[in-house]
Order: sequence, then C-alpha cells, then structure tokens
Amino acid sequence: MDLKRTGALFGLAALTAVGLAACSDDNTGGGDTAAQAVSNAECGGKASLNASGSSAQNNAMTIFANSYAMSCEGQTLDYNSNGSGSGVKEFIGGQTDFGGSDSPLKDNEYPRAEERCEGPAWNLPAVFGPIAIAYNLDGVDVSLSADTLAKIFSGEITTWNDTAIAAENQGTELPDQPITVIFRSDESGTTDNFQKYLEAAAPDSWTGGAGKTFNGGTGEGSRGNEGVSAAVAQTPGTITYTEWSYAKNLGLAMVDLITPADAEGVELNAETAGTTIDSATLKNEGSNDLVIDTSSFYVPEAAGAYPLIMPTYEIVCSTYGDPETAAAVKSFLNVAVSEDVQAQLEDEGYIPVPDAFREKLVTAISEIS
Repeated sequence: MDLKRTGALFGLAALTAVGLAACSDDNTGGGDTAAQAVSNAECGGKASLNASGSSAQNNAMTIFANSYAMSCEGQTLDYNSNGSGSGVKEFIGGQTDFGGSDSPLKDNEYPRAEERCEGPAWNLPAVFGPIAIAYNLDGVDVSLSADTLAKIFSGEITTWNDTAIAAENQGTELPDQPITVIFRSDESGTTDNFQKYLEAAAPDSWTGGAGKTFNGGTGEGSRGNEGVSAAVAQTPGTITYTEWSYAKNLGLAMVDLITPADAEGVELNAETAGTTIDSATLKNEGSNDLVIDTSSFYVPEAAGAYPLIMPTYEIVCSTYGDPETAAAVKSFLNVAVSEDVQAQLEDEGYIPVPDAFREKLVTAISEIS
C-alpha cells in the first residue's frame, strides 16, 4: 500500500471540510473531516512543518492540519501516516519536526532523541483513540473477555462457535465458521497497546509479550489501521484490532469487552472511553514528558469503563536547534489541543482531551524552545 500524506496544502475553500479520501489511498474513511479556526491563535515560526508516524491518529491530524492552516495564515503541516515505528525513527533521524507514535519513546530511544534535539525529547499525548476489536459476522453481536481474545489472537481458538465464545455469549446463535485473525504487518503502536492489554488482562493466555510487532503467530497481515479495517470489511469471519475511527467509518461490528467490573461486556462509545481516560495517571508526575501509565486502563475496577484506550503521542524536542521550527511546532500544537479543535474529534472516533489534562499539555507546549 502506498504511503499516505495528510496535509493542509490547498486553498482556503478546501479547508472547511476535507474528505477522508485524503487520508487513505483506498478511501477507507467516509464523510467529511471537520476543521475549526481558533480565534486569537498565537502563530509564528516557519511556514511548513513536516511530521510522520501513527496511522491511528491520521484522521485527527487531518483536523489539526486544516485547523492550523485556517488559524495561522500561510502555515501548513504535512503529515505522513506511515506507522508509529517510522514516525519515531524519522524524528530521531532529524527527517521530521516531530513524530507521532501510539507508544512513548523507549528507554533506549531517549538518548538518541536527545542527541537529535538540543535537549530532552517529550511525549505529548494530543490524541486519545480507543482501540476497537472489529469483526465480520453478519447480524451477530459478540462480547468477549481478554482471556478469550488472547486465545483467538494466538490461534488457540479457531472457530466462532468455540465453547469459550459460546459461554460468554449465551443465547446467541454463533456460526460454525473459521476465525481469521487480521493483524498489523507494519510496526505499530496500536499493536503494542493491544498486546499490552492482553498481557495485563490475560497473563495466563497471552504469552507473546508486547511490542510494535504482532506476536500472536497466527492470521494474515495487512498494513496500517486502514488496511486491517478494509480486510475485515471485505472478508466474513475475520477479526482485528484497529483504531475506533476506522471501524466507525466502515460501519464494522465491534466486540463488547468483558471486564472484571462488567460481565456482560462494555460497549465502545464516547462515554465508556471517557470514563477510562478520567482515571489516567502520569508515569513522571511534575515533568513535561507526559507519558501516561495505561496499566490501570486494561483491568478497570469501575463499571462502564472501556479498557482499550490508546493515547497517541506527539514526540517533540523540548529545545530545537532552529527557533523558527520551535515556534511553528508550538503554534501547531496549541491549535491542536485547543478546546474548539478537540471538540471536532468525537465524530471521527476519538475522545477529546479532558480539560484537566489539557492544562498539562498547554504548560508543556509553552516551554518548548
């Protein structure tokens, strides 16, 4: 699949609504992507920013890029949705002004990022995207626990009417149909977060560990959230993990996730995802490196909390070698995290940044130099 570019590189008439076809070569999106001008935006720095990385935030970046162009005349962002692994590598390599990743920098990546910058690199979560477990079974609603999902995605459970699935869906007529797992073939923060969830919530059944490469040892690979979502949409009996906006845009069926607090399963929606985000804690309290401790998400104690929430980080330099780049990055991020722009995200399958967390982001952004 060709690499995608999302950019605000067009005239003002096109900026009011950008078709999701711009996000993907095979037009996996649907409808229009909103944009919102921010009044009194503090604009500055160089005219053109370049960034790359997470495909999970691609639709959000379309909103951010177009809102930035509307708010700051003559300033643009070109975002290459080529996966979190590439986003981190290209940022560290100095090919981009910031990177997008569904996982924060690893311990061994911090020193290399600091070498690329004039100081430490920071992880700033500007997008919260629930991960949906999407599947293709005509007219069948399914609830699954983490333990059963772990067995499906490791190849232990191979048919939709398996006894474990039937036990969690009593009264539902399940087809005697093979399960085909669809996984991300590229390095992916979505994969990493999904496997962290399985590792935390089903430690006895998921032994493959986490990481940006899928470790289940079964299924068929496809590139990007758009690739796995399209594969499920086209193929009966399939199941995948994908960012919520892609599942919504294609009208895919989604699993209700059984948790210790909800034996019937939790539906993915803005309310259940928001309940989870409200519990977010930081790994480095008091720091501008805003890495979220997601471990509390995966085995929620509160009823009505959807456990698979993925923060996507904009990885930036705390100090840039070029003041014009620093000023432009600050301008773009301030537009992106503004209340008006974040309010546009829900229709695209994201959860707006909570007000209390926005204050932390604004503080960190203000200290980029």
